[in-house]
Amino acid sequence: MKLSNEERQSLIDLANEARKRAYAPYSKYRVGAALRTKSGRIFTGVNVENAAYPTSMCAERVAIFTAVSQGEREFEALAVVTDDGGSPCGNCRQALSEFGMETTVLIANGAGDLLKEMTVAEL
Repeated sequence: MKLSNEERQSLIDLANEARKRAYAPYSKYRVGAALRTKSGRIFTGVNVENAAYPTSMCAERVAIFTAVSQGEREFEALAVVTDDGGSPCGNCRQALSEFGMETTVLIANGAGDLLKEMTVAEL
C-alpha cells in the first residue's frame, strides 16, 4: 500500500498524541500506535503496564484488538511511536501477521520523525 507523505504524518501524529495517554509507571517507556483499516477507520492504542509484567499490553495490540472488536480485519497501515523509534515486539508482530503480511508499518520517534517504513513481512 502506497501512503502519501500527509497520510504517513497523520498516522504518526495520531500515534504520538495517543502516546500521551500511555500507562507506563514502571518502564516510563510510553508507546502510541495508530492503525488504519482498509475501510479508512483509524484506531489508536497505548501501552498499558501492570506490576505483574506478563499482563501488560502493547500499544500495537491495543489498536489491533480494538479494531477487531469493532468488526475490522483488514489493515492498511500502522504507525508506532516511542521516544527512540522502538520496533514492535514479537507478540505484536505475530498479532499483525494474523491479519496480513502486507500491512505497512511506520516506526517514528517522539519528535514525530519517520525512522523506518516496511511491511509486516519485512519486520
